[in-house]
Amino acid sequence: MSTDDTAPQQNAAEFAWQNDDVFGRIASRYDQLCDVFSFGIHRLWKRRVARRIASEDWRTLLDGATGTGDIILRVLADSSTQGRTVIASDVSAKMLAIAEQRLRAFQDAVSLRLLDAENMSAIPTDSIDAYSISLGLKICNRHLAVQEALRVLKPGGRLIVLEASNIRWKLLHRAYLAYMTVCMPVLGWLASGGDASAYSYLLQGVRDFPTAEQLAQELLNHGFEEVTFERLSLGIVAIHTARKPGAKPYSQP
Repeated sequence: MSTDDTAPQQNAAEFAWQNDDVFGRIASRYDQLCDVFSFGIHRLWKRRVARRIASEDWRTLLDGATGTGDIILRVLADSSTQGRTVIASDVSAKMLAIAEQRLRAFQDAVSLRLLDAENMSAIPTDSIDAYSISLGLKICNRHLAVQEALRVLKPGGRLIVLEASNIRWKLLHRAYLAYMTVCMPVLGWLASGGDASAYSYLLQGVRDFPTAEQLAQELLNHGFEEVTFERLSLGIVAIHTARKPGAKPYSQP
């Protein structure tokens, strides 16, 4: 499958942040919305991906779609990341403002940048040891975001992605999507104070995002190597890892 084959599905959520500042509107309630939508299971996913990120070899990590900083807070709290540097980025200034408050204890180790994952021209090519993005690919043009990740990574640099995935048992996956279709609008409307867009984009993104196998193939098509994935919670989400071709940029002592 080539990337051209999936061109109509590049933005699974059909979301354009330039036209709808939904994440700015719900920034103060974003973590509570995640609790509502996932019944708190997102905390386990974030803990797992934070451990995975921390376990990789890097001096400088660029995190796209940082949001309120929940995952980066967990990464920097890991003792193995002492002495390392994180660039935490997002397109929403209001989300980053919350992240700045949450990450205040690690202000010497983290810098916050207003960056669009689809076009990070401010980040030099071949300059980052590792790039992570969590639950952000489904609400952007994922092909542009993956191309940018490949560009900014040093040869041998690592990519870590946490994203919506598929339950391998088709009947169970259909039941999950049916639950999301019926219940998410109600829960989202209540939790967001009637802001319909606060949940509609997420629902669309979950429904139309590629399977774990398809996303892995897309990463290979973009030029990444050593692509692997791990399903969590039966496959509701998956953690993908990959490497940019070339020599390993950095090895932990």
